[in-house]
Amino acid sequence: MNWGEALPVVFLGLMGLAMLAYVVLDGYDLGVGLLLHRATDAEKDTMISSIGPFWDANETWLVLGVGILLIAFPKAHGMVLTALYLPVALMLVGLILRGVAFDFRVKAQDQHKPLWNFAFFAGSGLAAAAQGWMLGRYITGFAPGWEYALFAAVIALLLPAAYVLLGAAWLILKTEGALQKRAVRWAKLAWPPVVLGMALISIATPWVSETVRQKWFTLPAFIALMPIPAATLAALGLTRAVLDMPQVLARWCWVPLAGVVAVFVLGAVGLAYSLFPYVVMDTLTAWDAASAPESLLVIAIGCAITVPAIVGYTIFSYRVFAGKAQPLSYG
Repeated sequence: MNWGEALPVVFLGLMGLAMLAYVVLDGYDLGVGLLLHRATDAEKDTMISSIGPFWDANETWLVLGVGILLIAFPKAHGMVLTALYLPVALMLVGLILRGVAFDFRVKAQDQHKPLWNFAFFAGSGLAAAAQGWMLGRYITGFAPGWEYALFAAVIALLLPAAYVLLGAAWLILKTEGALQKRAVRWAKLAWPPVVLGMALISIATPWVSETVRQKWFTLPAFIALMPIPAATLAALGLTRAVLDMPQVLARWCWVPLAGVVAVFVLGAVGLAYSLFPYVVMDTLTAWDAASAPESLLVIAIGCAITVPAIVGYTIFSYRVFAGKAQPLSYG
């Protein structure tokens, strides 16, 4: 494979990593937003404080992933955005609503603060549900038919549940006292729907996609791929077991988050295997959709500069703001 053939695969991998980073990093703060209505006023401030230094920068990964799709795979970008125009618009409305609510709740008078808290919750829910619908339609290659629409609708309901579990795990790590104990209860409540959802998706995906069925359920691939679902079940089981242990409120407070992140990563690995080499399932491969090799080389130089910068400031921000979240205060 020469460099002209390798670059589309490199960009496909980079786009996948960017979207995985977005789902994990923005997923927990979307989950916190979805949990906001369950908390007291004082707890709401602490929850917002726990994501305050990170939530806006987390969305950089979405910009990176969509940007790579646009400039490295322009044919696929046109097809994807055409098929997903409405849910993309709804997701952007949700993200904008979150941003406005985050800033306005700081200055709002007491009687108006519940409105902005609800706006943050509603924006989180709208963005999460839209992302679930887009994922469901993307997995099936935007195929027409009621069964594919039903599949997307189910994922639109289940992805927010996964974000809630991720957000609760984040709060277990970042908070303490009564709020941390409530976060443990929220995580326990979110765990069964996530497990059920993953089981349904694992069953439904091969049913709606002949390509996925052939990749996963033919020998010897079936045997070789068994470690992925086995490791996913182990991560889910470990997460649930730790939630029942008193140490989850102390030195093991990081374990639920690590377990849920592992589930997302394993799911992404399985999805990547199912989709490769397609950018759009059964329609466009990475090589069919890619820009000219000369263009990809220029883009690669830009990514070699920007991606390490994004990774660097992400790591730096998480190190600077490590530790337990403190109540909000404004000077």
